[in-house]
Amino acid sequence: MKKILALALVLSCLMSGVAFAKVTLVYAEVNPLDTIVGQMATAFKNKVEELSKGDVIIDIQAGGVLGSEAQVLDGILGGGDTVDMSRISAFALTSYGCQKAMLLSIPYTFVSRAHFWNFANSDLAQEFLAEPHNVGLPLRGICYGEEGFRHFFFKQKVSGLADLKGKKIRVSDDPIMTGMVKNLGANPTVVTYTELYSALQTGVTDAAEQPIANYRSNAFNEVAPCLLLDGHTLGAVQIIIADSGWNKLNDQQRGWLMEAGKFVQGENAKISEKEENAVLELLKTEGTTVVDVPDKAPWIKACQPTIQANTKSQAELYKKLVDFQN
Repeated sequence: MKKILALALVLSCLMSGVAFAKVTLVYAEVNPLDTIVGQMATAFKNKVEELSKGDVIIDIQAGGVLGSEAQVLDGILGGGDTVDMSRISAFALTSYGCQKAMLLSIPYTFVSRAHFWNFANSDLAQEFLAEPHNVGLPLRGICYGEEGFRHFFFKQKVSGLADLKGKKIRVSDDPIMTGMVKNLGANPTVVTYTELYSALQTGVTDAAEQPIANYRSNAFNEVAPCLLLDGHTLGAVQIIIADSGWNKLNDQQRGWLMEAGKFVQGENAKISEKEENAVLELLKTEGTTVVDVPDKAPWIKACQPTIQANTKSQAELYKKLVDFQN
């Protein structure tokens, strides 16, 4: 009887010309829209609105106006309804019990972009995306992307690994990042992302690390003009949706979101390297000192304590990740 009544209501609305209410999902992005991940957000918005013919609207709030990644995640997990969706770093879920996600942030795991995309386009990646929901968190992953390899940048010129000794390097509150920085001889200093520019400016920290595009878009090159291309991790990211946002959608609308996710994953793979290379050349012309790291072997050797300590409990799964390079 309920189904009959619901169908009658739908037919009545259609016949009377009454439109159903549109669904608006608020999408948080900590970086500006001109970054690789900002472009990812715009592509996702455009595709969802195209597929839904405007019935699902993605309201992008970029530039960290809704807080850092950690603040956004804390809000979602605390039951807040300000944010429906977000683009987050894959390792951000590590602090919330996602052990598989942790493996994506292990230093020097991905040797190339092709290595990462072999994983991201695999069935195994779907298991990783489902992990938050499977461990009881009120959110789920939609798709993967990447924003380039992450590199260290410094206020003063450095030339190699030895120069990191004693440097205060900004880290997020993440044990793997903290361990890696200690292994490299530096002092990890926890600073929120939104306070990083001023922390570099005032000397609270001597250095930090980001993908190249984010480094320039956030003007970190103004206060830390030496970029060291060590490529310690690939900036693996994912788009997530909170259960509160998911529950606003019917099955067809959810299908549109997932289809848009597949599209955006492919678009990100096409543009990321090209965009990053263009930004790197621009940085050079603007006066940034760019230091290559031709031999990463000493860096990898130094980080073995952190690599081994954080992979031994999932050794078989980690080997599968490593093997995607072949």
